[in-house]
Amino acid sequence: MSDPFRSAAEDTHAEMMQATYDALRKHGYSELTIQRIGDEFPKSKSLIYQHYDGKDELLVAFLEFMLEHFESEFEAEPPHDARERLRETVDRLLPAAMSDEQDAFVRALTALRGQAPHDEAFRRRFTETDPVFVSHIADIVRKGVAEGTFRGADPERVAQFVVTTCQGAALRHSTTDGELDLATTRSELDEYLRVRLGTEILGE
Repeated sequence: MSDPFRSAAEDTHAEMMQATYDALRKHGYSELTIQRIGDEFPKSKSLIYQHYDGKDELLVAFLEFMLEHFESEFEAEPPHDARERLRETVDRLLPAAMSDEQDAFVRALTALRGQAPHDEAFRRRFTETDPVFVSHIADIVRKGVAEGTFRGADPERVAQFVVTTCQGAALRHSTTDGELDLATTRSELDEYLRVRLGTEILGE
């Protein structure tokens, strides 16, 4: 995934989103406050208070910001064949090994997803976000079937399984101290895709 905050230097909203992310990484959800977000914001804290009444409203805006980034990344994908596009998508959702930055990002999103069972605003945002990934993968599978790269399969069912597997692995990775073997999870996912689509996708 490309840097969602690359425009922050010229965009106050992006700067607020980066400050929110940095503060969430540093303090976690329970210890996060607008004051702490403001400490990461290079401009006047009053700008944050002008736009948001509290941290949850700001965090929901952060989720919207990330959703827009994910959608723009999908739209900007080069026209590779379906197999390569599916591999690139799985690599984004479930890398074989996470860098420190990827690990921090996953933990930040997991902290927010943990609010969804009790907070309608968070639940609504994740309800909007998850189908973006499912739809993107389903479109790739549909294209692959049409062009003969994949054998016939139900695109929506395959996409749901892929997204659920990747999100489940990310959740376990970010909420346990045990060393989850992401490479093994990817290998099993690749076996599923080989059976369903008739070709190896991840090459592991």
